Amino acid sequence: MATRLQLLRVLPALLGLGYSLPVAAATTLPEQLIGITQAFLEQAVTTHLERSEIQARHGIEIQQIDPRLRLPACDQPLSASLESPAQPIGRVTVRVRCAGSSPWTVFVPGQVHIYRHVVVVNRPLKRKAILSPADLVLVERDIGLLNQGFLTAREQAAGKKLTRPVLPDQVLTAAHLEQAEVIHKGDQVVITARSASVSVRMPGEALSDGATGEQIRVRNQRSERVIKARVTGPGQVEVAM
Repeated sequence: MATRLQLLRVLPALLGLGYSLPVAAATTLPEQLIGITQAFLEQAVTTHLERSEIQARHGIEIQQIDPRLRLPACDQPLSASLESPAQPIGRVTVRVRCAGSSPWTVFVPGQVHIYRHVVVVNRPLKRKAILSPADLVLVERDIGLLNQGFLTAREQAAGKKLTRPVLPDQVLTAAHLEQAEVIHKGDQVVITARSASVSVRMPGEALSDGATGEQIRVRNQRSERVIKARVTGPGQVEVAM
């Protein structure tokens, strides 16, 4: 095998005869793909938070790209777009595209972390328990990992009833909650019969439990008739005339 010194001696002669040395083809390196993906996601997340008027901190991770990947250098500026999902939250895939004379497209995976304060319970609670403000705290969580949803204010859960048991530090979702009954069977209620111009009140007795907005059976204590009325608040029901 020719030594380095021998190659250096014959190199001028080869060049004089018109030979050219092989030149490494220009390529787009994985580091460039990571850089454009990072910059694109940073801008996309910032815009999303501003439009949504969300106060949150965020972080972006780009997964490693095979260092052996060699794509032709692009003679046009590279473009990036969000392939999935619709919003830059959680696991994302970014399409990086070269539209030059040697076009190519590559998909770069990443993870967008958006940290918001969400509602969790601070003690174990049983199904049908009524939540009080003392049961609820706000803690910071990565909402990209909360696929079942979340709540951002304690007022969204306080006073509502649990549909299932929960554990300490468990993130609450809308599926955990339902309206708590404000009227129970046997309660004395005020029945309001209302029309566009007239409102009449009469005493009644609830024949079933009911939450605000629900319809329950009520006995009119004056006429002894059983009617259906909509619960409007504790001890209050309403029927249309």
